[in-house]
Amino acid sequence: MFKKLFGSSEPKEEKILPWQPLSDVSQLTTIEEQSKTKTQIIFKHSTRCGISSMVMKQFVSAYDVELNADLYYLDLLRYRDVSNEVGYKFQVMHQSPQLLVIKNGVAVAHASHGAINDMTLEQFI
Repeated sequence: MFKKLFGSSEPKEEKILPWQPLSDVSQLTTIEEQSKTKTQIIFKHSTRCGISSMVMKQFVSAYDVELNADLYYLDLLRYRDVSNEVGYKFQVMHQSPQLLVIKNGVAVAHASHGAINDMTLEQFI
């Protein structure tokens, strides 16, 4: 009964996603090419923003690790040039946090803030 009321003191197992760091502009060409055979997902995250952190936690919790897609993490404060190039290359206005779904070389979907967790990623696989 006390565990239900106050929670367990046992540590929760942290879910680890198959993130690939996106830290160089040259990776965008690879993402574009790979998107012709496998869906590519880019999560742009601001490490100084509380909303971005909250959305990230919700995304991690809900993400299906069995999804047949490559998942990239972009720290947009550390790699601002990469973040800017993502916007230019995939014709999506910058927002933070932001999720882009790349297929056949183009962004087929994108969302920011709370709308990220409303996306049904399975429909893009």
